Amino acid sequence: MVYSNASDVSQKLESAVKEAKDTCETSTTADCAVAWDTVEELSAELKKKKESEAANSDPLEQYCESNPEADECRVYED
Repeated sequence: MVYSNASDVSQKLESAVKEAKDTCETSTTADCAVAWDTVEELSAELKKKKESEAANSDPLEQYCESNPEADECRVYED
């Protein structure tokens, strides 16, 4: 499973958790295990995406997202 960003994976994870809960209420133990395996895989993918996004981002960009009013984050146009 390949998703474009952490937000997509997060949404898919939420729906997979709901589906797994529903499956475990109505289906066999094997079906329940398969559903939770999917949740586990999506959770691992989300962690990987978040780590990748954090590693690729510029520390100044991260700072400016939290502190847009800081002098370092001002943008001047000609």
